[in-house]
Amino acid sequence: MNANEIIKGIEEAELKENVSDFAVGDTVKVYAKIKEGNRERIQVFEGTVIKRQGGSNRETFTVRKLSNGVGVEKTWPLHTPNIEKIEVVRKGKVRRAKLFYLRERIGKRAKVKEVIK
Repeated sequence: MNANEIIKGIEEAELKENVSDFAVGDTVKVYAKIKEGNRERIQVFEGTVIKRQGGSNRETFTVRKLSNGVGVEKTWPLHTPNIEKIEVVRKGKVRRAKLFYLRERIGKRAKVKEVIK
């Protein structure tokens, strides 16, 4: 058994079973666990997914929101135990994999069209 097989076995053990299905352009609520001293609480971060990258247990995603007129972006590993759940608020219709152009836009121009089912 070589090193690659050992690493693959460890990585597969770290994967979450119930990962919610979301894509770039979706507006999501990320319920993240925050540790403050000896207390632990859940903080909700709601924004637009501007990128997903990587694969397997190394996969990360970045969510962007405007807070008091200032753009805030947070990046989380998809399979981290610090995320309680990811809730899709609305599906977005986009034509590219990375939405970095949203960084230059403010207000209505920063909106992503919604997918109508």
